[in-house]
Amino acid sequence: MTERIAVIGLGYVGLPVALAFAEQYEDTVGYDIAADRVAALQRGEDATGEVPGGALQASRLRVTASPDDLAGASVFVVTVPTPIDGSRRPDLRPLRAACATIGPYLQSGAVVVFESTVYPGVTEDICGPLLEQHSGLTRGRDFRLGYSPERINPGDQVHTFSKIVKVVAGEDEATLDRVARVYESVVEAGVHRASSIKVAEAAKVIENTQRDLNIALMNELAIICDRLDIRTAEVLEAARTKWNFLGFTPGLVGGHCIGVDPYYLTALAEAVGYHPEVILAGRRINDSMGRRIAERTVKLIVAADGEVRGARIGVLGLTFKEDVPDLRNSRVPDIVRELRAFGAEPLVHDPLADPGQAMAEYGIALSPTDALTGLSALVIAVPHAAYREQAPMDLVAGLNGSGIVVDVKSMLQPGTLPKGLTYWSL
Repeated sequence: MTERIAVIGLGYVGLPVALAFAEQYEDTVGYDIAADRVAALQRGEDATGEVPGGALQASRLRVTASPDDLAGASVFVVTVPTPIDGSRRPDLRPLRAACATIGPYLQSGAVVVFESTVYPGVTEDICGPLLEQHSGLTRGRDFRLGYSPERINPGDQVHTFSKIVKVVAGEDEATLDRVARVYESVVEAGVHRASSIKVAEAAKVIENTQRDLNIALMNELAIICDRLDIRTAEVLEAARTKWNFLGFTPGLVGGHCIGVDPYYLTALAEAVGYHPEVILAGRRINDSMGRRIAERTVKLIVAADGEVRGARIGVLGLTFKEDVPDLRNSRVPDIVRELRAFGAEPLVHDPLADPGQAMAEYGIALSPTDALTGLSALVIAVPHAAYREQAPMDLVAGLNGSGIVVDVKSMLQPGTLPKGLTYWSL
């Protein structure tokens, strides 16, 4: 059977997926509601940095912001965001909007595959009825549902879309076979057939929950090590000599996945009458780290007989992780906000972040490198390659002679820094 693929949402996940399908399926369409994003992609520009240069120009993918271009698709692949709201509850509005967009263009025999991270039940209990409502068709007779959770790791050029085993699921055996065939044609690593859509949904949401909890454990260890006046990085270096020690490290946990997905699982758990203690405890620890880092920075300045109010503090990195431009759910603004509350003057630099987006989302004006002078402290929050590749002496050149270096992810070796500086790492 010849499929016509339509990918809904062209962000970090959707764009690589759409390009992969376009290699195998003629007339693949990539749709996004953001007209500026579509215009940039049509010019061959990808602001996310996920797609290699020239890939867009070489692809036959048709990128569009017009829903009418979805007409005639036999397989719809939905890759829209699934964020949380201000109360840290699942926000399904983008998913609902995608269903409303697809509905009028559903035709008999089509399958809709969701890749967005959700809690078990969303695909069948929420998306299915919405698609029926907006299409006038009947699920299970006129169209069918599939689920294949995204596993793309932003900024990772090794574990790319085609090299990660794809979990696939369908509402019945025939749909599962069809979804599996479609993904097998573009995923070199192959597929894993889940027994049901709910199983596939649960598998995805626990992947990031597990990672979140492991990082939370490392963050709690870092807090304890700090009280004991030993360096966490050295403790972990020693512990890693055992073959089965897991190589997680402490740090800030943000982004659109790890810092969000656990709340989808806890929301469902609470809905069925169970209060998840471990998962929420991990979330509390990870969400507190920005504040803790800021407070530690202030204490170090005070211990060095410095004045906190009015102190110029450089903050390197604003995006949610190194070497990606994505600002979504970054925890660095927590550091900035707390430093401001103490009366300090944080100066934030990031070579990848969009200045307009930084101001719009967080009220943070990015500073140029030459503005990072006369600093009482330097917080290396996100170890971008641009910072890793600098000589340590140059990186800390803007510090006062007795300044503080707060190295969140232990990017530097303390012995490489000028004498007189105080070094601290998470």
